[in-house]
Amino acid sequence: MNLILMGAPGAGKGTQSAKISDKWNIPAVSTGDMLRAAVKEGTEMGVKAKSFMDAGQLVPDEVVIGIIKDYLSSDKCTNGFILDGFPRSIPQAEALEKMGVVIDAALSIEVADEKIVERMSGRRICSSCGASYHTVYNPPKTADVCDTCGSALYTRADDAAETVLSRLETYHSITEPLKDFYASRDLLICVEGQEKVEDTTALVMKALSKFEA
Repeated sequence: MNLILMGAPGAGKGTQSAKISDKWNIPAVSTGDMLRAAVKEGTEMGVKAKSFMDAGQLVPDEVVIGIIKDYLSSDKCTNGFILDGFPRSIPQAEALEKMGVVIDAALSIEVADEKIVERMSGRRICSSCGASYHTVYNPPKTADVCDTCGSALYTRADDAAETVLSRLETYHSITEPLKDFYASRDLLICVEGQEKVEDTTALVMKALSKFEA
């Protein structure tokens, strides 16, 4: 199964990606992981990517997609793969097609914006031991104090409500149009994200059951 995993930031892609990876024994790969591996191994595309990274520039789509193609055609992906976080735009999806990367399904985890904001802006991290909490789903016994070590909890900059809203705006304008792109190819599968992780997982597994041997 060659799968693209889609969804807004905070929709639970990483969690579900790990569950799918375990069940189907296929790697869940992010562009960041592939870039780092290619740079470390010194591949042709990795060397190109490093030159942009060293200059503090974004790595161009054609280089990123070249690295992805190299990775997906390696022995690691013999049984399939899960692409998490790529493509992020229609031009990237079109480039992926032109390079001959075959996709079996694009799975989108659907969660309302207000739920995303609640999920992400409610996260709290311990400033000392790194323990993770949530004001609604996993609150500390004492507000803003770590249960484990008693240190102060803080909100990461990425989880601040205004940052989350900005990321959602980017998702809706640039990435969400991919749903229509893959729907037109009869590859889109949508799953409603649930309050409980295991309930979302059950729906994901049911939606992908047609790929079971």
